[in-house]
Amino acid sequence: MMSPELLRQSRVETVAHSLREDIGDGDITARLIPADRSARGQVITREPARLAGRAWVEEVFRQIDPAVTLEWAFEDGQDMPADSVIFTMQGPARSLLTAERSALNWLQTLSGVATRCAGYAARVAHTGVRLLDTRKTLPGLRLAEKYAVTCGGCHNHRVGLWDAFLIKENHILACGSIANAVAEARRIAPGKPVEVETETMAELQQALEAGADVIMLDEFPLEDMAAAVRDLGGRAKLEASGGINEETLVPVAETGVDYISIGALTKDVTAVDLSMRLL
Repeated sequence: MMSPELLRQSRVETVAHSLREDIGDGDITARLIPADRSARGQVITREPARLAGRAWVEEVFRQIDPAVTLEWAFEDGQDMPADSVIFTMQGPARSLLTAERSALNWLQTLSGVATRCAGYAARVAHTGVRLLDTRKTLPGLRLAEKYAVTCGGCHNHRVGLWDAFLIKENHILACGSIANAVAEARRIAPGKPVEVETETMAELQQALEAGADVIMLDEFPLEDMAAAVRDLGGRAKLEASGGINEETLVPVAETGVDYISIGALTKDVTAVDLSMRLL
């Protein structure tokens, strides 16, 4: 589980990095503007979107110039119609323009994740399935993207390699069997969740007998997924995974699995079209 403090620390660090790569040793174009000139501006979305990333935008302006004030029209997790004013800002003109690109980069990327997730979640709202993200995130932006996933109505899988076991084919081969791998996981970290990836009904049974908390059904046919849901009777949580897209999502959800993990929630993000204008 991602703690608020871990998320805050990541936000401060990654925003600082984004500013360093954009500003370098100074914004020479902003120096064209008198240092004492103030300005007002607004950021608009050119398309319908789900908002995510307010705290990252606020952190950009905090690090650039705490004198800048922002006024938001939407909360994270809210849907925004096209051509909506997302927020207005006021402060030194130089600071507004220096912060513009970094602030919009964060907001367009995280809102892009949230918007994609909201679309997926809406398609399966009639079922009880929980849609999960994966570790297929943009390098350095994992915690931010996983936060955006929750703004879109989906859920986080494990944050990284440290907070839960996910025993895959190569782990099983190295350990000798599913039973050995699960037993060793329980010995190493008794309080951590244990998930086992399976590719056949026989492996599914082995994972169940070994006491896995969650069993991943990797590219199972729909009929096998439905049979697993029927036969397990709630003895373990079931997660469907492997190549699931907008076309296959609903049939998979309707088999009754507990979770569906989808790498495309984060790795295929399309930025929202935003623009900033001084008033």
